[in-house]
Amino acid sequence: MNYKRYAYINTIGCQMNVYDSEKLADILKSHGFEMTREMDKADIVVCNTCSIRHKAEEKAFSFLGKFAKEKKKRPHLITVMAGCVAQQEGEKAFARVPHLDIVLGTQAISRFGRHLDAFKSGKRQIVDIEESDVIFEAMPDIPVSSGSDFDENKISRFITIMQGCDNYCTYCVVPYVRGRERSRSHAGIVDEITLLANSGIREITLLGQNVNSYGVKEEGISFPQLLEKVSAVEGIARIRFATSHPKDLSLELIHAIRDIDKVCNHLHLPVQSGSNKILKKMNRGYTRETYLQRINALKKACPGISLSTDIIVGFPSETLEDFNDTMELLKTVEFDSIFAFAYSDRSSAPAAKFLDQVEETEKKRRLNLLLELQDVYTDKKNKALVGNSIEVLVEGKSLKQHDGFIKASDKMKQMTGRSASNKIIHFPSENSAIGDLITIRIENAYPHSLWGYPLGVEKNEK
Repeated sequence: MNYKRYAYINTIGCQMNVYDSEKLADILKSHGFEMTREMDKADIVVCNTCSIRHKAEEKAFSFLGKFAKEKKKRPHLITVMAGCVAQQEGEKAFARVPHLDIVLGTQAISRFGRHLDAFKSGKRQIVDIEESDVIFEAMPDIPVSSGSDFDENKISRFITIMQGCDNYCTYCVVPYVRGRERSRSHAGIVDEITLLANSGIREITLLGQNVNSYGVKEEGISFPQLLEKVSAVEGIARIRFATSHPKDLSLELIHAIRDIDKVCNHLHLPVQSGSNKILKKMNRGYTRETYLQRINALKKACPGISLSTDIIVGFPSETLEDFNDTMELLKTVEFDSIFAFAYSDRSSAPAAKFLDQVEETEKKRRLNLLLELQDVYTDKKNKALVGNSIEVLVEGKSLKQHDGFIKASDKMKQMTGRSASNKIIHFPSENSAIGDLITIRIENAYPHSLWGYPLGVEKNEK
């Protein structure tokens, strides 16, 4: 009788970590483990970590720390720290988590199977933070994960197309924990996406710290050319990508967003600050004026494009005037959504040594003002869509409830999906299935979502 072994993966951080966790899951499955969502059932627990903020780093140590007692009860339990914190800490991780078994850096995924074998042979406290000459690709003998037993969302997947970063923004640790920028081969990317499409995936998001510079160092095809190749994959209905660096946003890419039908009419373009002084101190490589010029070019070429951005509030030496420059930029662009954060030091980033730190209370005050202003534009953008008919990719059952929905049939389900512009849309439906593309007429707008009805479905008038 074969004893089943189970693996549990806890992913903290960005979309790239989600992708890396899928690769770790593939390797674990090839070594006889089955994935589980029940942590107490697991024979191996992997925490794929993020070090972009102090809170995320502490969250990783807290998660792994609680297995000290569990390992005394179940000595066979294997604990693994993977990802950015693992790369950053190396052997020092054992000082904080003595019961940790394997520390696996960001470039060591391809060697994970080798370390599992070494652990099985009796080796303990394994550390691998060595660099790799190549980006890990799905190995020929490891099937690409369709996600059927990894994630309930069976229609969308992240695909990392490049690794590392060469920009060295002064607040960022990515070049130090993920290495220098390298691009995967376009053939490997297309092959992986083809396998995913064959397994039922309908939407893919191409990932990189700066997808705009894909292939430049390797003198290969450009990112817009890669989008063309990916769009030719049968079965893929939508293509998204993140993240674009403003300094490298080209007209070629703007035209690709405009001209390639499968590429979504949405762009995430991190600005970080609206102050030229702060942008220079961040080493962002562009000015406020350059950023706005590129936004204007986007809006002209792609009418109705949905725009989102990242903003850091309270960067060292940020004055009220600098902060007001950021507020004014928000008013000028009118983003659909933003991801805004109060600056926090990362020990390995240059900005940690900068003087004139902004007080924590002032950071929080500015952050709240920024978010309040953005709420005005998000509300405005959403309300402007009421009455429009929008194509939605169905993602699954909605957790939201809406009394206006038809309830004439027990079969009437409340479903959710996203528009090409990345809006969350809830709607009632008897027949729609995950992966369907359906048209929804928008009836109501709310702060974080839209509500509507499939064409041909009538409202329940009260």
